[in-house]
Amino acid sequence: MTERIPVFLDCDTGIDDAVALGYLLRSPAVDLVGIGAVSGNTDSSQAARNTLDLLGIAGVTGIPVAVGAHHHFSQDYRGGAAHVHGDNGIGGMQLPRSEQEPDARTAVELLIDLSHQYAGTLHVLAVGPLTNIALALQADPTLPSRVKAFTVMGGACLAPGNITAAAEANIHNDPEAAAYAFAAEVTAQWDATLVPLDVTMQHTLEEQHQHALAASDDPLARVLAEMLDHYMDFYRPIFGRRTCALHDPLAAVIAAGEIGLSDAPRVPLEIDTADGPARGATIADLRGIHRGTGDSSRGGVRIVRAVDRPVIDVLLDTILR
Repeated sequence: MTERIPVFLDCDTGIDDAVALGYLLRSPAVDLVGIGAVSGNTDSSQAARNTLDLLGIAGVTGIPVAVGAHHHFSQDYRGGAAHVHGDNGIGGMQLPRSEQEPDARTAVELLIDLSHQYAGTLHVLAVGPLTNIALALQADPTLPSRVKAFTVMGGACLAPGNITAAAEANIHNDPEAAAYAFAAEVTAQWDATLVPLDVTMQHTLEEQHQHALAASDDPLARVLAEMLDHYMDFYRPIFGRRTCALHDPLAAVIAAGEIGLSDAPRVPLEIDTADGPARGATIADLRGIHRGTGDSSRGGVRIVRAVDRPVIDVLLDTILR
């Protein structure tokens, strides 16, 4: 059997984060070695509690969960996305409280410790604002040298944003942190992949998939099915049917290497941090896409534009296995 990939997950545990977590816990390709919580869909403390309680429902122990940044780089946390994820990030559900408490370390300290423990093999998967990641880079600029791969769900390159016309939520919540994490001198040091709305909005979970989760013998799958009600209600007017996009789960499957990238050029990337209508925009230099792969001679960040199959197939096969 292929050796499992050690993964550090940095998340703001809302509903699609929870589905991504369910996948990571069940995937034979992944060894989830630590989780950091950041403010985004909900505040970092609530995100950590959601994560701990989901681990408890899954019957999983021993994975440290650390509370990370509450406020962002240049502005205070402004509240979560209750209209999308419910007032507690998980559709308003009250989960059985896990006996496990948050790790004594901060999310930054946990990430840096794990980067030494798994030096050269650790994969960092960030599916919330990049505040914790940027703080870790500030605390230890050598961090990228010990991280094998860095995968981020965020941004909208050629697609419209979901917070503003230009910006996606994770990047818009803390553009300065994203700019720090994707600075040219940093991306030259680690293998960075961005999974933007351009591709995540192409992958959905439909009602029949929710019903399959609800019918499972696995208590975690049933909980995911129940909280998806709130998420699918939000997406109904966007897609014109009761469904939801699979943002964080797609990034998780990509990080685990269980889906192929059929269109993913590596190009320079900049984040707009100005106070204006484009704040939080991800500006990817995709001018080369018309000649094939679009890879830039200047390197940069791998921008996922398409994958080789529907991610829902991988998710259901893994979570329901």
